[in-house]
Amino acid sequence: MSSSRSKPVFQSPLAPLMVEFVRERRAIGYRYEKGAAVLMRFDRFLAREAPHDDTLSRSATRKWLAKGPHESGGTQQARLGVVRQFAQFLCRLGHPAYVPDGSLAAKYDRAFPPRVLTHAEVARLLREADGLTPTAYSPHRHLVMPEVFRLLYGCGLRVGEVVKLRVADVDLDRGVLTVRDGKFGKDRLVPPALPLVMRLRSYHAAMGARPDQAIFFPSKHDGPYLTDSIYILFRELLHRSGIPHGGKGKGPRLHDLRHTFAVHALLRWYREGADLNAKLPVLATYMGHRSVEGTQRYLHLTAELFPEVTSRSDAAFGGVIPRRAQS
Repeated sequence: MSSSRSKPVFQSPLAPLMVEFVRERRAIGYRYEKGAAVLMRFDRFLAREAPHDDTLSRSATRKWLAKGPHESGGTQQARLGVVRQFAQFLCRLGHPAYVPDGSLAAKYDRAFPPRVLTHAEVARLLREADGLTPTAYSPHRHLVMPEVFRLLYGCGLRVGEVVKLRVADVDLDRGVLTVRDGKFGKDRLVPPALPLVMRLRSYHAAMGARPDQAIFFPSKHDGPYLTDSIYILFRELLHRSGIPHGGKGKGPRLHDLRHTFAVHALLRWYREGADLNAKLPVLATYMGHRSVEGTQRYLHLTAELFPEVTSRSDAAFGGVIPRRAQS
């Protein structure tokens, strides 16, 4: 199944070069949907503010990069990153361009520690999901959502990967999911645990016969659920489960179910006596990480939440869990 990526439409004098830049980013493996959206907003600004300027000028660039009154530091940093990459691309091709300095953006705390749920909290959350009833707006949610949340936690899938699953992607005979066009533009195979496969078989039977290209977890109109809709329901389930939410920027986030999966997997392997360092490539492949480095942070997180992991690991393997630098 081919990936359907949106083709941005640019209007400024730099439009042809923006098209070429987006094409290059996607050719090297990036989905570049959010980056292209930022670049389109910059393009609209240039078309309005500098309609006859075919260079990337300092004045126009700095004006657009100025922090908005209600803009977060992270959002401004993201805009700056896209414009810097585009400016460097222009310079590489020999076009005059102002390359903004990274210090232009407001400083902000990048750290967003995951909120790892306990096993008891996960059990309460799933119990509440199992108790959902259908509504006029979401007539299938009592069937769909218990399995959606089990995939988010039980397989560590990203919510965008779950909602895009099609019937053909869920092989219930072999017990394997095909996650297509993941975060880094790659497909991967994800085998859920057998009890979850059995639940998916029951769900599929309850939904009845459907064509291969049908969305496996359909919304009211048979298309995929919006991730925002699932997040709203997640907040409701947290409340019902008695799991406090700290407010914006404090979680738990929906994505924290993925972090919880990783930490619980490492903890399970630890209790089984496995070499956690040797398990990292397995976890990285299963979760669709680009490299083991992206997975190693879960060793830190597991060690922080469960100190006994570090002590046993140090004794058995000579300190395979690197310590965080002390601030």
